[in-house]
Amino acid sequence: MDKVEMREAILSAKIEKGLTWAAIAKASGRSPEFTCSACLGMNHLDKKSADAVAKALGLGKEVSAALQRFPHKSWDKAIPTDPVIYRWYEMVSVYGETIKELIHEKFGDGIMSAIDFTMNIDKQEDPKGDRVLVTISGKFLPYKSW
Repeated sequence: MDKVEMREAILSAKIEKGLTWAAIAKASGRSPEFTCSACLGMNHLDKKSADAVAKALGLGKEVSAALQRFPHKSWDKAIPTDPVIYRWYEMVSVYGETIKELIHEKFGDGIMSAIDFTMNIDKQEDPKGDRVLVTISGKFLPYKSW
């Protein structure tokens, strides 16, 4: 089973069982954000977590094995058309250089890691309309001179 087949099996089982990403993550022992990313094929899980996800979803060893394989991360669309994903592209287009400038001003020449990284997505109640609260934390990695 490849990552695409794994993803489809997981999404089908999730719907069929009426599970949330939080419930699947609880079984895996990981965050909902990381568990979801692994289930969508963009990260991998260790054997214990992969087995727990497969069991929670009522799926077999082939799904667990696929969850444990290292992913090949790629994006085949220049600009995605899904509105949620597109807005992230828009945010980076509008604020990307600002983020870069402020990171350099506060930390020096370097980047924020997407490997040593955490993300949390929450709902923030607001009388004017609920808000999406995304917290991203990545380790600063300075560029080296040699």
